[in-house]
Amino acid sequence: MARYTGPVCKLCRREGTKLYLKGEKCFTDKCPVTRRPVPPGQHGLGRRKLSEYGVQMREKQKARRTYGVMEGQFARYFDKAARKKQGVTGEVLLQTLERRLDNVVYRLGLAASRPEARQLVRHNHFQVNGRRVNIPSFSVKPGDVIEVRESSRQKPRFKQMAEVTSRLVPAWLEVNSEALRGTVLRMPNRDEIDAPVQEQLIVEWYSR
Repeated sequence: MARYTGPVCKLCRREGTKLYLKGEKCFTDKCPVTRRPVPPGQHGLGRRKLSEYGVQMREKQKARRTYGVMEGQFARYFDKAARKKQGVTGEVLLQTLERRLDNVVYRLGLAASRPEARQLVRHNHFQVNGRRVNIPSFSVKPGDVIEVRESSRQKPRFKQMAEVTSRLVPAWLEVNSEALRGTVLRMPNRDEIDAPVQEQLIVEWYSR
């Protein structure tokens, strides 16, 4: 399946906000969004005001790029959320995205960014409930235990993560940094999802 492999900082500049795709760089003065807060390209400064359709599409793109999801997969996530009989469609969509394994690994502080978390999962460094899982889109549920595999614990990257305790972990997750282990306590609430998106605009875009 095709996946974007270009400079991710261009994605942040295109959406006009930090999507935190480069880990520590996003928190420094070297962040391109801080240094050049305009869309990429030679016409970035002269772009016209977006139409209602354009605003909705940009919000959808922002959510898709934040979680690193391809267009078809994102559409399937939305269809699944829209068919839910309980809950608000937009919130259910964000809950589904938040429960992706790569996102949970990032939220637990076991990776510096979602792209790094996706790569670590693909490289067989994690297990869920004692079983190896290398599918980034794997959906976790309350009670699941996510941890770094025993064979990967001595790698320098994970030793560094075990020493970092500054990451704020949302209340729906519980983490043991020393053990490189996290537990899903419950489903995330909307106010615990800090993705910079307005989900109602996404619902409007798909309902047009």
